[in-house]
Amino acid sequence: MSNLLVEIKRTNQKVHFEGVSADNQDITIPFDFTPPIGDGNGFAGLELLLMSFAGCVSTAVVILLGRTGKHILSYSAKAEGIRREHPLSLSMIKFHICVESEDLTGEEIEESIKIAEAISPVWLAVKNNVTVETSYEII
Repeated sequence: MSNLLVEIKRTNQKVHFEGVSADNQDITIPFDFTPPIGDGNGFAGLELLLMSFAGCVSTAVVILLGRTGKHILSYSAKAEGIRREHPLSLSMIKFHICVESEDLTGEEIEESIKIAEAISPVWLAVKNNVTVETSYEII
């Protein structure tokens, strides 16, 4: 497996950057910070970290739920990052999963979350620095 490579370039006189991945050069991600440091025309680093967490964990959970053989009609997730001000960082992530299914059980979702905690690269990266609180609902 090869290493990951990303590149960012500053696009103004403040802190607006555009980032691309070597594997996805046609997709640009705007980075910025709130005024007065930036113009607020992009994602802050902690927002991208939170989105990465939600996407990475959700990928694992959806794959694991798919292996149950149950019918997953829809899946969505929300992640809330609780900020610590000094130093500016995340102290907690509240991660909520919503699954629409007629035959999936809560135990199956709990097991998939437990496994995702052990295999999700982004969760593993933040594990010793950020408390993660999970919840779910089945519709």
